[in-house]
Amino acid sequence: MSDEWLDTIKWDSQGLLPAIAQDSETGRVLMFAWMNRESLRLTIEEGRAVYWSRSRNQLWRKGEESGNVQELKAIELDCDGDVVLLHVKQLGNVACHTGRNSCFYRRLNEANEWVTVEGVLKSPEDMYKR
Repeated sequence: MSDEWLDTIKWDSQGLLPAIAQDSETGRVLMFAWMNRESLRLTIEEGRAVYWSRSRNQLWRKGEESGNVQELKAIELDCDGDVVLLHVKQLGNVACHTGRNSCFYRRLNEANEWVTVEGVLKSPEDMYKR
């Protein structure tokens, strides 16, 4: 398979691309992460989300430790060519390392305080047993 489709993407100065994962059934935004050229290519080849971990400086196959794999259903590139939207099936219903469905579980209330609006579905201790 040709990699020409990767050449149309506007990568940032570090060779990275913002990636938003969205539940393909509910439309809920699950998480935000970064991808590099290799991780995006692997995501397409493997049919599952593969991100670039900036903190670990390595590829990160979502769910490789927790089991919370994101199966790729579709992918879209934004109008500027510098952000991708991954439509995924979230296995285990947990996308966040805190054990929640979404990483976006805090909402700003009228008093300008961040309030947790989503409970933990699975404890991080159970997901990341070593």
